[in-house]
Amino acid sequence: MKGSSKAGLIRTLRRLEKARATVKRVVRPALIKKQATVEEIKGLLKKFKVIGIISLEGVPASQYKRMRRKLEEYGFIKVYKNNLFLRAAEEVGLAGLEELKQYLTGTNAFMFTNLNAFELALLLDKVEERRFAKPGDEATEDIHLPQGPTGIPPGPMLSVFGKLRVPTQVREGIIWINKEVRVAKAGDTISQELASLLRKLGLKVITVKLSLKAAWDEGLVIPAEKLRVDLGEVRDELATAVLIARELATEAALPVPDIVANVLMRAIRRAIAVSVEAGFVTKETAPMVLSHAISRAQVLALAIHHYSGKE
Repeated sequence: MKGSSKAGLIRTLRRLEKARATVKRVVRPALIKKQATVEEIKGLLKKFKVIGIISLEGVPASQYKRMRRKLEEYGFIKVYKNNLFLRAAEEVGLAGLEELKQYLTGTNAFMFTNLNAFELALLLDKVEERRFAKPGDEATEDIHLPQGPTGIPPGPMLSVFGKLRVPTQVREGIIWINKEVRVAKAGDTISQELASLLRKLGLKVITVKLSLKAAWDEGLVIPAEKLRVDLGEVRDELATAVLIARELATEAALPVPDIVANVLMRAIRRAIAVSVEAGFVTKETAPMVLSHAISRAQVLALAIHHYSGKE
């Protein structure tokens, strides 16, 4: 081998060795970090009974952070890569994992808690934040501009108020809104002009919530749509069920502490009714027996009079 070729080979080998060392320095910490994350998730899977998979699509980072702080007292919530969660779940042999896989798409936060799945869904529905509207957003509720000073100097913005049909006047060098006015209904698309005006007025009108995709509850995977509960309807159904149960228990004369008084009262009323019908006179039934007898006598007298008149 010629000297120049040999030197070139040596240089190439050195570069390869240097590149290999660089790759090791970069790849190894990343692998260590991923494995540490997997171990963290495994620990959470063993500690908590319920996991909520929450979509973060359309949720700004600042609003998510504030909502996360509100939820931390009920468990542990964190954003994980889906593949790392899946690896951890496979390593602990999580029951129902095959069904859960369909929800491991997009960017998700994972809520680990000991609340049951329905309690978790209700909790997430109550936690919300507000943000400024952006052009193209859909109004989550009716939007009203309050009466009073806007702090906005007159100029080009007057035409924006006019386009949105907001009654204004200029006072003290700023634009005032003459009266409260609705500028959008729930479901309307927010225009560029309205989004700009709302931001200038400091009005955050878009409600942001965390969207639960599904919950894993000790091996049972429940889609979010099956976790939505109308509390008012459930309350009414329970009240009706309680009334029916109490009526049945009273009728069956069950010796249950809560209905013993009802059973006794019903028994007394029925005993009195039988005594009155049979004409059995006692100190308690005498007035009712006499009243009953008088009523029957009056009916009989009217019937006799009626038929006597016909003859």
